[in-house]
Amino acid sequence: MTIFWINGQPAGDIPANDRGLAYGDGVFETIKVVSGKLTLPVLHWQRLCAGTGRLRISLDSGLLQRECADFLRDNGFTEGILKIIVTRGSGGRGYNPFGCDQTRRILSFHPLPSYPSSLSVQGTAIRLCQHRSGHSLLAGIKHLNRLDQVLARAEWHDTECYEGLMMDLDDRIIEGTMTNVFLVMDDGMLVTPALNHTGVAGVARAYILQEAVRWGVSVVEKPVMINTLEKACEVFLVNSVNGVWPVIACGHLRWEVGTVTRMVRDKIAGVLNA
Repeated sequence: MTIFWINGQPAGDIPANDRGLAYGDGVFETIKVVSGKLTLPVLHWQRLCAGTGRLRISLDSGLLQRECADFLRDNGFTEGILKIIVTRGSGGRGYNPFGCDQTRRILSFHPLPSYPSSLSVQGTAIRLCQHRSGHSLLAGIKHLNRLDQVLARAEWHDTECYEGLMMDLDDRIIEGTMTNVFLVMDDGMLVTPALNHTGVAGVARAYILQEAVRWGVSVVEKPVMINTLEKACEVFLVNSVNGVWPVIACGHLRWEVGTVTRMVRDKIAGVLNA
């Protein structure tokens, strides 16, 4: 049975008039927990605060961090996924958020996903999703409106395909349904799609952008057209739960698990499994 805390107290029910349910009015984080500790905590808190700031939702970050620590300790949670949802709280019917002065902080804990360990070593084939991601002024943040990803992921039920690549309305590669994507070009440059207009700026993606130069790799964020895949020497996916998955095929295209991908995979594994 999943245990929930709401605003620092054990609870099992969320009010039906919560604006997160009614309008997707909130943000969330899924954080890998190892040996009772959060992985990449600084980047997760930064993104959470950036999201609530963009949505103008009041959040006491220090209070939430203390609640998370108490939640893990009091329930003996040491290995798994901490999910944090912050909504604007409850309010009257209609879009106007006036009067919603009680932010709701929802914590829950879940097992790690059971993907084959071979995905990080041997890589995976992916597919192109038909559903496109539309432009939004909320690009980058992990808000609760994730219908683009839901519709894209509903396109296949093949258990041998673990991820799909999403594009925007202008045939630009954006991300996977649950991952960010990186391409290694023939000059060794690491490229990831710019997320100025759509997509989720993942925490593992942010870590790579932050650390790549120290690893001796040049990295750039820029628009990536679909035909750029044909020019890439290596392709990999990443998120802050599963780490790096090398991509070995997409449609007729094929790639090897290359040296840059292996290096980044090992660096990310070091911080997600410590």
